Amino acid sequence: GFTFVARQKRITVDGEDFKIDLLLFHRELRRLVVIELKLGRFMPADFGQTEFYLRWLDKYERKPWEESPIGLILCSEKSNERVELLALDKQEIKVAEYWTQLPDKKLLQQKLHETVKLARELNERK
Repeated sequence: GFTFVARQKRITVDGEDFKIDLLLFHRELRRLVVIELKLGRFMPADFGQTEFYLRWLDKYERKPWEESPIGLILCSEKSNERVELLALDKQEIKVAEYWTQLPDKKLLQQKLHETVKLARELNERK
């Protein structure tokens, strides 16, 4: 359901330019999705930057029929404690870790099984 909107979308605030790494639109959610790509470990400043972009999009780009924009920060290393301290589980911004190379096949299978199990448990609770 994702539609590509822009790469390196430029926004201007107080005469200064900023660039959103990726901007997508999710058709079923009816909202813009900001994706910020980070090479290092998740930093609290990444949250502030993404929040800034979401507020700008909400004010200047969101259509009346759309929901508020959401954000995803993709980092090479996630910090669970930082995410917890920022209470990102209650925010419109999520943090995920990406891999720069594939893990061992057995580890990949284990993670896949864990994810499927978790998804089933969450689905049963609903």
